[in-house]
Amino acid sequence: MSTLTEIGVHNPVEDFLRMERIPSIWCPGCGIGTTVNSFVHALIKTHTDMKKLVMVSGIGCSGRVGGYIGTDHFHTTHGRAIPFATGLSLANTELNVVVYSGDGDLVSIGGNHLIHAARRNVNLLVICVNNMIYAMTGGQAAATTPAASMSSTTPYGAFEPDINIPQLVDAAGAVYVARWTAFHVKQLETSMAEALKKKGFRFIEVVTPCPTLYQRRNNMGDGLAAMKDYKDRSKIRNGAGTHEVAMLPGEQIIVGKFVDRERQDYLTLMRSRLGANFQEWVDAPPQVEHEEGEGCGEC
Repeated sequence: MSTLTEIGVHNPVEDFLRMERIPSIWCPGCGIGTTVNSFVHALIKTHTDMKKLVMVSGIGCSGRVGGYIGTDHFHTTHGRAIPFATGLSLANTELNVVVYSGDGDLVSIGGNHLIHAARRNVNLLVICVNNMIYAMTGGQAAATTPAASMSSTTPYGAFEPDINIPQLVDAAGAVYVARWTAFHVKQLETSMAEALKKKGFRFIEVVTPCPTLYQRRNNMGDGLAAMKDYKDRSKIRNGAGTHEVAMLPGEQIIVGKFVDRERQDYLTLMRSRLGANFQEWVDAPPQVEHEEGEGCGEC
């Protein structure tokens, strides 16, 4: 079978990918690649300068996304993608910093960083691929694993309630919060494009299938079965209160853009508080006075 290149057809997505690494490592039916396609189309739509785009990820299947995008990428330690990204965003305000990782990395292990980055309103776009399991590390239950689900660490079914991620980041102060599934490719692209152009802490949850470790253990079929399920159960409710969008087994999956508000981002707020002294403080941070021998490392 001839490739698109061989028959003279150019796919614009290829200009944004490291094609030498394609095909990807993701399992057949996995939804991560679908989210990448939507993301690249959002980059095209917003005319994003790839020289100023930086991808940051933690550990996990979704953490490999940055390795396929043709831009600088920081692959960080488990659960620590957001603090690495915060440093990048504050150190160089011209950068467009995108955190792209999974639910286990961002919400379970990295949950504390997620909360405080949203509270501070750090200028970051966080894309959370939620396949409801620790997929790459053995299929352990995560904070997002639905109740009664089977996993390697819950052989008799999970009994802990799962986190409503949009409600969490909304309460913490995120200025943009949306959720879509891997079925909603065009809506996801639109949300990503909107979020790329907005300032402050923006968060998009993408519900995706994990046929290998989550669906197989729970007798839920393959990736195609998941797409049909997302189509049948999803209901678009833009502007819905995030306290109403918890995902419950067998019930509707509420998707849409839930939050889109304005709030001063962290650096703007810092500058306004420091006023004329901001640049002076940056050039020569004030020294903290202390008694000799208090353990500053310089005495």
